[in-house]
Amino acid sequence: MKYAWRFSVAVAGLLCASVVSAQWTPKMPIRVVVPFAPGGPTDITARHLAKKLTELLGQPVVVDNRAGANGMIGAELVAKSKPDGYTLLMPTSSTIAINPAVYAKMPYDPIRDFAPVTPVVGAPVVMVVTPSLPAKNLKELIAIAKARPHEIVFASSGAGSNLHLALELFRDQAGIKITHVPYKGAGPAVTDVIGGQAQGMFADLPVLTPFIKAGRLRAIAVAGVERTQMFPQLPTMKELGYPRFNARQWYGMFAPAGTPREIVTKLNETIRLAVATPDVKDRYAEIGADVFVSSPEEFAVFIKAEIERWHDIVKKYGIVLEP
Repeated sequence: MKYAWRFSVAVAGLLCASVVSAQWTPKMPIRVVVPFAPGGPTDITARHLAKKLTELLGQPVVVDNRAGANGMIGAELVAKSKPDGYTLLMPTSSTIAINPAVYAKMPYDPIRDFAPVTPVVGAPVVMVVTPSLPAKNLKELIAIAKARPHEIVFASSGAGSNLHLALELFRDQAGIKITHVPYKGAGPAVTDVIGGQAQGMFADLPVLTPFIKAGRLRAIAVAGVERTQMFPQLPTMKELGYPRFNARQWYGMFAPAGTPREIVTKLNETIRLAVATPDVKDRYAEIGADVFVSSPEEFAVFIKAEIERWHDIVKKYGIVLEP
């Protein structure tokens, strides 16, 4: 399917959008719950956005990291919060679209318990390895994995995450045996790959960019169908013989279900204005993230399509986890 951020990345005209059309004005600090550990891509994205929202809304917008259970701890907290605009959730596609497929029981329903506000950014997922692994490209990595079954360890941001599912797709399609070790977020996983405790992983480009540029991680391929502008020389899995391999990530903003329409509208307009400002937009571009915004209604349609897409993938591999 074609991703919905295609219709939303044109934000040049958003600076002219009026953020005063909605009557709601916050009277106290707003908390944005990031359901993953500090230092990961969602955390990085949220903190850039929170700084600009603080300026635009005239109230502090603070990031609160509530990691665990592949985002479910933080998501449950927001789902049960008062729907007044002061507690928001900024999850990934894993938390909203994949968890319903991989977990037999969940403490929240992604459709029933949240009011979609807007997507914020889309991010390529990239396969990286530690430089100590003698694999300069995908062909060499596969050859090593076939010669040393189960010896290569790939980290992930958590069992059942899209980064875990990317590994499952890779292992299946390449016919190799790589050991999977889940972490409580991409930040700690990246740290261990850099340190050599794990040999590789799939991760969102925003958290990988500085380490790839510094030579502390070696990028192997984009886990999608399009190259990234950040590293245009990096081939895609499609180019390397895996045409259906697409693990692209997205992060969005949600409020608890029942949040009044005027609050959702004000948040949507303010976020769209924030990501259209040069400092935020350029900062996202620097880390390899693409601005991706829409109306709440468009976002709701996109979410349902994503849930269906990932459900089909999870069903194929029979992944069922306990929370």
